[in-house]
Amino acid sequence: MTADSEVEPTEPNRGPRIVLCAVNDAMAEAWRRIAADRPGIQVHHGSILEIGTDAVVSPANSFGLMRGGIDAVYSTAWPTIEQRVRSAVLAFHGGELPVGEAVVVATGAVRPSWLISAPTMREPSTTLPVDTVHPYLAARAVFRTWQTGRVEDGRPVSKVIHSIAIPGLGTGVGGVSPNTCARQVAAAWDELFATAGHTASA
Repeated sequence: MTADSEVEPTEPNRGPRIVLCAVNDAMAEAWRRIAADRPGIQVHHGSILEIGTDAVVSPANSFGLMRGGIDAVYSTAWPTIEQRVRSAVLAFHGGELPVGEAVVVATGAVRPSWLISAPTMREPSTTLPVDTVHPYLAARAVFRTWQTGRVEDGRPVSKVIHSIAIPGLGTGVGGVSPNTCARQVAAAWDELFATAGHTASA
């Protein structure tokens, strides 16, 4: 359920299909700019729950509390998801999941079957500083977990999750601008999955 450095990574430059989701125009436009020259990344302007990816990302807090923003949407859709996340955080991280790490839990639904919790803040309802790099750290945690993590039955994450939907990271109560979030997600993607010679335009 967590990233495991002893697991062989997937082939270089091959990542999951990513769907960047937004419910407002500014975030959708920022996502489109970074998706334009990155094969494998798509943009969906609408609910993250209507596209049927294998997994969705929760940009929650280090304690797995899911009471506001997109996490409240997840908790409504899957009433036991917060307890599953908090149990995983307790089991693998002693009750506090640092920004820059992620855990994967089953949703109990057919699709998306999995939720990847990658906090963008330690405490709930924290306004992030202007120079924060937390969206980058959260996105990198998602991608690294996909590369090297395992789900609870021991299967590699990359074998069971082929598509991931990502909402704005830190753009709600965190106050991160859509452009900053998009640039940092693009930087994390390029670091792990960009083909040789690719130059980021974000």
